[in-house]
Parts: sequence; C-alpha cells; structure tokens
Amino acid sequence: MGSLGSRIQGSSRGAEEASEGSCAGTGHGCDCRKRKRSSPCQCDSEAEEEESLLNTPRRKKLKSTSKYIYQTLFLNGENSDIQICALGQEWNLHKVYLCQSGYFSSMFSGSWKESSMTTIELEIPDQNIDTEALQVAFGSLYRDDVLIKPSRVISILAAACMLQLDGLIQQCGETMKETISVKTVCSYYSSAGMYGLDSVTKKCLEWLLNNLMTHQNVELMKELGVAVMEQLVQSSDLFVMQVEMDVYTALKKWMFLQLCPSWNGPIKQLLNDADSWICKRRTELGEEEAFLSTEQGAPFTPVFRQVRLQYIINDLASARILERDNILPHDWLSAVYKLQWFAMLRTEHDNDTGPQEANKEEFDLNSMRCGRKLAKDGDYCWRWTGFNFGFDLLVTYTNRFIVFKRNTLSQPCGGSVSLQPRRHIAYRLRLASFDSSGKLVCSRSTGYQLLTLEKDQEYVVMNLDSRLLAFPLYVCCNFLYTSPASGRRADAPEPESSAHSVS
Repeated sequence: MGSLGSRIQGSSRGAEEASEGSCAGTGHGCDCRKRKRSSPCQCDSEAEEEESLLNTPRRKKLKSTSKYIYQTLFLNGENSDIQICALGQEWNLHKVYLCQSGYFSSMFSGSWKESSMTTIELEIPDQNIDTEALQVAFGSLYRDDVLIKPSRVISILAAACMLQLDGLIQQCGETMKETISVKTVCSYYSSAGMYGLDSVTKKCLEWLLNNLMTHQNVELMKELGVAVMEQLVQSSDLFVMQVEMDVYTALKKWMFLQLCPSWNGPIKQLLNDADSWICKRRTELGEEEAFLSTEQGAPFTPVFRQVRLQYIINDLASARILERDNILPHDWLSAVYKLQWFAMLRTEHDNDTGPQEANKEEFDLNSMRCGRKLAKDGDYCWRWTGFNFGFDLLVTYTNRFIVFKRNTLSQPCGGSVSLQPRRHIAYRLRLASFDSSGKLVCSRSTGYQLLTLEKDQEYVVMNLDSRLLAFPLYVCCNFLYTSPASGRRADAPEPESSAHSVS
C-alpha cells in the first residue's frame, strides 16, 4: 500500500511539474502559472482589449458636405453661373440648384428668354415677401435642413409658394400647425387660405372652436372677422361654456370691439362697456328699430343669425335681456317663439318623448350647446338652466365617472317635470384639457348617441382614465330633447330603456 501511495503522489507531482514547465515555456511571466488553465488568462484578455482599441475606428464629426455647400456655394457664391436680383438685393446662385424650384425649372427648361440670361430680375408681387424670406428660400436649395421662426413663417411661406418649393411649403405648414396660439391663429388662418394650406386652415378652425369661449381674449376678438366668426358660431363643435346665452353675450362683446377697436381694458370690464354702448345706441335709434336692421349693424347679421335662439328664450332672464338689448330684429324672435310653442304642445299633447331615430344633420344644426369647467378633481353635480320640455337632466362627475340622471321625483326642481314613463334624448359629450397656448392636451368624446331613460334613471356616460386626466377639465355637451317637427312618427313604438351610438 505504501508503494502504491508513493506512486500516486509521484505521479501527481510530475503532472504539476509538467504543467509548470508548459506554462513557463510560454515566456509571458504572469501569475497564471499559479491558476488552473481552465480559467481565462487575464494577460490574454488585456492584450485582446488593446488590440480591439487599436482597430476600433474613432468618429469625429467633420464639417458636413451640406454645410460646406451652403457656405461655399450659397453664402460665398463661388462658381456662380447666374445672378438673381430682387427687392434691391443680389444673390449669386447656380442653375443646377435653382432647378429644384418649379418656378426656375420651368424658366430654364423652356424657350423663355431668361433661360440664356446670366442675370435675372425677379418681380415680387406679394407684399408678404421680403429679402429675409428670399434668403431663407434660396438657401433651402443648398442645405437639407431649414430653421423657421414662427414670427417669420408667413413671409417664408409666401416666398416658397412663389418659387414653388414644395418641401419648404410643407415645412412652413408644419411649423404653423405646431405654433398656433392666440397671437398667431388669425394670421395663420388668413395666410393658410391665401396660400392653399387646407390642413392649416382646419387646425386653426379647430383651435378657435376650442378656445373662443373657453379662453376669451380681447385681442383675439378684435382680430376675428365676420366670415370666420360666422363659421364658428354656426358649428355644433363650438366649445360652449355655460349655455347658449353665453354665445350671444360673447357676440355682443365681439361686435362692440369691432365697432370700437380702440377700446382697451380688462376682459371683466368688457361686457359692461358693451352694454353701455348698446344702451346708448338704442336710445339714439329709438325702441322700434333693432340694431341689426341699421346700416351700422347690418354687417353683423350673418353671425347673429347662427345663434340658436330657441335655447335662449327658454330662460326668462335671458329672454328679457334679448328684448332689452333690441339687437335682433323682432321677426326673428317671433318666429322662434312660435316654433318653441309648437314644440311644447307636441311634447304635452302629441306624445313627443324625444328623438328616437338617427338624424345627425338635425342634431348638428339644432342641438342645445352647453358646457362646464371643472377646476380640479372632485365631486360635481349640476344642471343647465332653461326649460327643456320637462326633461330635468342632472349631470354628475365623481370618481372619474360622468353620469346622466333623468330627475323626476328624487331631487327638487324649479320647473315642471315630465312624468312620462320614458324620455329620449340625443346627445354628445366631449371633454378637453388645454395647455397655456390653447393646444389640446387630452380629449375624449362619446360621439353622437341616442339615449332612453326612465323616471329617475341614471346612466354612466363616460368612464375616465385617471392617467389621461388633466385639470382644469372642460366639459361640453350637445343635447336634442324633442323630435324634428316634420320627422317624428307619432305611432313609433316605445323602445326599452337603452343607449346606442349612431355612426
């Protein structure tokens, strides 16, 4: 046994010596001799890392070709083969670059005399174009990026349209859409119409529909003309705050500012001064003639025509203000009183329980518009004032739910309440939050819906995601409580209590 143990020990030492000898033979003199060769050698990894560093290319940004071209060819005008003169300034340019412009491409490729000229004098018929705008427009042909200041975008757009630079026109449009605010919306809207940017026109109208009443502004009201105001007041998408009477009140203030543009004061004082001015004019005209029937008031007639008067005369205090102001012609009011009287009789005596069939055109033209601002998260419950044919609708916001309730017997009501078993309404509810420039931060909409409610029944209209909520939160609703006079079917069957959307 002893000899066997000696042989094993000797064999083990021999293997170690052989291993040491093999390691020593490599000649790199590291401590790896003391480790098993199954683990990686640190010296090998360091050598590989050094080799990798030596063979890894290093990036250093040099002056780009685009910048070189812009500096050398455009700014310095080297090797120029054509000179463009406009507005008292000269640009030494290159035909090969100018041909990116549809304007110059046609000029140089046809039989025009300019195709062989080395100096071209441009006529600039558009007063929006100045030398700075031309500098940007010409420079865009020599570089792949252009920085456009919002304060300069209209002039640059004008130059781009004249020179038929589609890429620059598109960039101007994107800049305009991103920078719409109370200071820019009117000029952008006008310019978009002038230069054919339909997408910008649409964005400006959307901004105005959202902000005209939610964020009233004196300077904005001074800038808005009759044509655009008519579009806004006509739209069912106008974000109305409170009720239709507030649309009429906003128009009074707007009309006063149009007639007295030098007025300068706080927004809170505007209505009082407008009422005083209207009172003075009423005294001068006498009680018989409505202001819109006068030469001074006639231009505003198309705008006031779009006010949904049926939702103003349904409130006694508001109806009295209409009579007192004497802005609207008397035949307008007489016609609306007659229509509302017949609508009430249909509800009381002809079993009109509200719209039961899809009629989006009627909804867009004649729905009641109302809204509410929720300053912070919490519990809210409200109703909008006015006689709504016995349909007392309570709106509740609580725990991120918005709920409609047809109040019949459970809550006090200042007016008459319908006791019909079921009532129907068409509605649309929208929510929105805005940033400081009036841009939408978040928005939700139910779309156009038909709803049937029994007495004191509640219905959850919207369940909100708290992650998408931002306060103040603006709530805007459209309602239609009665059927169209010509479209209601008296024999229509009563549907079960339900709600459904209409595409």
